[in-house]
Amino acid sequence: MAYGVFAEFYDKLTGNVHYQKRGDYLLEICKNFNHDTGITLDLACGTGTLTLELKRRGVDVYGIDGSPEMLSEASMKAFEEELDVLFLCQKMQSIDLYGTIDTCFCTLDSINHMVKKEDVEKTFERVSLFMNKGGLFIFDVNTVYKHREVLKDNVFVFDTEDVYCVWQNTPVDDYVEEISLDFFIPHPNGGYVRERECFRERAYETAELKEMLRHAGFSVEAVYGEMTFEEPKDTEQRLHFVAKKI
Repeated sequence: MAYGVFAEFYDKLTGNVHYQKRGDYLLEICKNFNHDTGITLDLACGTGTLTLELKRRGVDVYGIDGSPEMLSEASMKAFEEELDVLFLCQKMQSIDLYGTIDTCFCTLDSINHMVKKEDVEKTFERVSLFMNKGGLFIFDVNTVYKHREVLKDNVFVFDTEDVYCVWQNTPVDDYVEEISLDFFIPHPNGGYVRERECFRERAYETAELKEMLRHAGFSVEAVYGEMTFEEPKDTEQRLHFVAKKI
């Protein structure tokens, strides 16, 4: 999917993501597996906040996202910080890189945004195609538990100086959520302008993700709970997968 108005407010509405800690965590995973990040792809990089966080730490990283609006925000931030980062507009399931990579990060439930299993399979296959042997593919997903117990039929409200956002989740089935975002943007002449964006997310079972990874040429090295190095709990809302290119 390609975000429109959401791209403009994405950073303001994701202030609880803690990108610095997330960067620490991802690099700690690499360290624990004695893995040099090498040439790194930040897949589904969005507005590039994590990409730039990694770049500041000396990681040789570039970003890919399917939304031109998101990448516009990312490029602007890189320009303002005078950071030389390449951003490419490509869909996850059809990435076409100029060379091989040693590491791929894909964070913040980007995999869940693909509601067709075949698109996830294609994404894993494309990452595998361009990854050097021994490379690490590290990604996270929202869990089935989160979709059923936290997101299902729930409404979230974000109230900032720049926008008032109502986030509504409507279940399509046990695995898929319809997400509607209503943005109320203050108008200079008074009142608000309303914009709406809709998309879907799908939760995948751990077993089927493992099977797709193996089929794409990866060995599953670990599955962790949210920002931990521990086995996931039954009530885990986000899982982190560590897969190694065979």
